[in-house]
Amino acid sequence: MEHMFVLGIDPGLSRCGYGVVEQRRHKQRAVAAGVITTAPSDNTPDRLAELQGEIRSLIAEFTPSVVAVERVLFQNNVSTAISVGQASGIVMAEAINAACDVIEYSPNEIKLAVAGDGSADKGQMETMVRLLLDIKQPLRPVDAADALGVALCHLAHYVPPRRARREEQNA
Repeated sequence: MEHMFVLGIDPGLSRCGYGVVEQRRHKQRAVAAGVITTAPSDNTPDRLAELQGEIRSLIAEFTPSVVAVERVLFQNNVSTAISVGQASGIVMAEAINAACDVIEYSPNEIKLAVAGDGSADKGQMETMVRLLLDIKQPLRPVDAADALGVALCHLAHYVPPRRARREEQNA
């Protein structure tokens, strides 16, 4: 497999998890993981601009081929769903502007790819992310582990372009 960097994003306006995973041949390693936070006391446009700047910096620093984003499917709290959607939009727009591919994965797809169980809980996911990436210490806050899980999900689904063409020809 070719060498690539994937930036995984667990979107949120108060806490936006990010994780960069490098794949070289068949070996994956975590390059960076963390959480971008914005102050709930600030107004939404300022918080979105702050998030935008941080995402832009991450993309410039790591030059990912792909930005994989957890898709928001349902939230009980409407205001949370709106702010997560806004954060997700900022991330996707910045990625496209930087010429990265953008792919969204549902929470169930991510859990299935990483833990082998579409209903895995946060603790199971964090454990599997650490195991798959040989990370010894706990990932806190858990949003960082979630973001690394999004990146791992993409790598599990990734089909290199040459192989994809062969599969299309054989179909």
